[in-house]
Amino acid sequence: MGKTVLLFMLCCVLTVAANAYHIIGGEIYYRYAGLNAAGNPRYVFTLKLYRDGDFVCGTRQGCLDYFENPVPINIFTSIGQRVGQPRLMQIRSTRAIRDTLKNPCLAPQTIYLEVAFYESDTIDLAPIQGGYIVSYQRCCRGEALTNIYNSEREGSTFYTVIPGSELRPTNNSAYFGIDEAPVICSGLPFRYNYSATDPDGDSLTYSLCSALAGGVNRGNETISPPPYTAEVSYISPYHGGSPMGGNPAMSIDNNGLITGVPDRVGKFVVSVCVSEWDRTTKQLLGVHHKDILITVYNCSTRITASTPALLNHCNDSLGMRVPITNNSVAGYTSAFQWQFSDGTDTITTTRDVFFHAFPDTGVYTVKLVVNPGLPCTDSTTGRINNYPGLRAGFTVSGLCRENPVYFDDTSSYRYGTITSRKWDFGVPDMQTDTSRARNAVFRYPRGAVYTVTLSLLTNRGCNAEVTRNLQMYEVNPFAGNDTIIARGQPLRLQGSGGEIYAWSPSSGLSNPNVRDPVLQWNEEVNFVLRVSNQQGCFGYDTINVKYYSGPEMYIPNAFSPNGDGLNDYFRFTPVGIVDYSFFRIFNRWGELIYSSTDFRRGWDGSYKGRPAAVDTYLWILEGTDFHGQRISKKGTVTLLR
Repeated sequence: MGKTVLLFMLCCVLTVAANAYHIIGGEIYYRYAGLNAAGNPRYVFTLKLYRDGDFVCGTRQGCLDYFENPVPINIFTSIGQRVGQPRLMQIRSTRAIRDTLKNPCLAPQTIYLEVAFYESDTIDLAPIQGGYIVSYQRCCRGEALTNIYNSEREGSTFYTVIPGSELRPTNNSAYFGIDEAPVICSGLPFRYNYSATDPDGDSLTYSLCSALAGGVNRGNETISPPPYTAEVSYISPYHGGSPMGGNPAMSIDNNGLITGVPDRVGKFVVSVCVSEWDRTTKQLLGVHHKDILITVYNCSTRITASTPALLNHCNDSLGMRVPITNNSVAGYTSAFQWQFSDGTDTITTTRDVFFHAFPDTGVYTVKLVVNPGLPCTDSTTGRINNYPGLRAGFTVSGLCRENPVYFDDTSSYRYGTITSRKWDFGVPDMQTDTSRARNAVFRYPRGAVYTVTLSLLTNRGCNAEVTRNLQMYEVNPFAGNDTIIARGQPLRLQGSGGEIYAWSPSSGLSNPNVRDPVLQWNEEVNFVLRVSNQQGCFGYDTINVKYYSGPEMYIPNAFSPNGDGLNDYFRFTPVGIVDYSFFRIFNRWGELIYSSTDFRRGWDGSYKGRPAAVDTYLWILEGTDFHGQRISKKGTVTLLR
C-alpha cells in the first residue's frame, strides 16, 4: 500500500505541475475476471490514449510529447462517492498508427498517431445498487484543434459504467477495437466503419455525442465525480452532434457506420457513444464513449508525369543499365508505365529510380505515363543518350612542397571521346591553381592537405568528376643567425625545420647529425645544414661563425645616419658576451635619448621621432661574458650627417 500511495502522490505532483497538452483522444473499458473468494466480481480495466505522433513540444512550458506512465483512475458509486484511493495503471504497450490516402488520383496525405494501452491490476468491487463509474481525467488536449476553442487548455474525461446489483454486475463492457487513423478528404464523401465490440453479445446502438471536458476547472488538473456533463467548448457552428459540419453533415447509423462529406480542412475531435442493451431484459447496461481525432486534408492535386527530358548515361559500372528518375506528382497507389523505343514496355508502382537495360549503345526515347487507363492520367517523353564506359581517375607523383608535383590523367571513355578536362589543385583563395593539360605540373605554396579535382567533358554530352585529398609535406630549414663569438667560447648550434639533420663540415662539432650540436672551434667557419623528413623532403640553410679576441665589445666612435646604407646605425659588436644589462646613450646635457639591450638593432640617430643634432654623445654599456664576468664600457660617439 505504501508503494502505491507514493507512486500516486508522485503522479499527481507531475500532472499538476506539467499541466500538459498532448492527449487528443481515448477510451476506458473493462472485462469481467470472475469472482474472488468472497464471491465478489473482479475486473481488469484498459485505458487507451492517443497523441499526435508528429507533435513535438520543443521548449514550450507545460507541454508533453510522450505518454505519462503510470496514470491514475478513480472509482465512484453512481451517486458520486469515491471508492478508495486512485488506482494506478501501467503502460502495457504502445503502437504507431499511420494511414495514407490510397487513391491514384489524389495527393497521398498521411496521418500519424500513437496509441498507448494501459492496464490495471485486478480490482475487486462488491455489487451495489446503481453500480460504479470508473473514470480517467486529464488536462489537456492537443493544440490547434479546429472545432474546440483553446484546445491546448481543454481537458478530457473518459469513463465506463459497471452495472449495479439490480442489473448484471458480471458484465463485460463494450469497446472500440478499431485503432486506425482514417484519412478524410475535404469535398469528398467518406464511409468509415466505427462499430464497437461487446464480448457478451449485447445489443449496441450508436450516436455522435459531445466530448467531455477534464473536470470542473478546465485549466487545471481536477478529480470530478459523476455525473459527467461538462462539455468541451465547441467553436460555433460545431457541436457534439455535428463535430465536423459538412454537406451532408457527418452522421453515424446503428451499425457504427460514419458517413458525410466534410467541407473544411483541419483537425476535429469526434466523440462516438455506444449504448449497451441487455438482449434478454432490454435494459440499458451503460453508455460507453470514445474520442477520436479525424484530420481533413485538401487532397486535390494535379497528376503530373515527370522524368528527365535529356539523360546522358555515361556510368562505367552500370554497363547498359540506365537509372531513370521518376519525379512525377501522383497518388499513393498510382501506376507508372515506361515505354522505350527499343520495343519494351514496363509498369511500376513506385517512384523509386527505375533501371532499364538497353540492348546496345545509341540514342533512345522514353515515354512515361502516370495512371494509364484512368481519367487522372498524364504523360511525358524524354531522350536517353546511352553511351556508358566513362572512367575518371588520375595519379599523383610528388609529396614535397619544395618540388613540383606531377598529375597524370588516367581517365578513359569506352564509347566516346574525352574532349576537355580541368584540374583544380585545391589551394584556397588562389585563382591560378588550375590547368587544362592532360598531364599537369603544379608547385604548392606550403605543406597542407589539398583537395584535388579533375573534371571531364565528352563528345557525348557526358561529364564526370573525381576528387582526391592530397597531403603535401615540407621542411623549413634554419641553421640560425650568423654569429660572432670569442675564441675558446663554445657555441650550441640551433637547427630547426624538419626531422633529420646533417651539418657539414663536421669540424669542431660534438655530433654533426643532431639538431643542436656543440661547436668547439677558433677559426671562422661556414656550416651547411641539410634538413629532411620521413617523406624524403629536404632543404638547406647556412650559418657563418666568426671568432674575435675576447670576451670584448667592439664599438665604433662615429656613424652617419643619412640613409645611404653605410654606417646608418650606431651599435656594438659583442664577442663572448652572453647577457646584456643595458646599452644607453646620453646627450651632452645628460638626457637619456636611447636605451636597448638588442645589439642587432642599434640607434638610428633620432630622438623623440626627429633626427638628433650633429654632436658627440656619451654611451655606457654593461654585460656578462661566457666566463660569468661582468664587463662595463663607456665612451663617446660622434653623429655625422
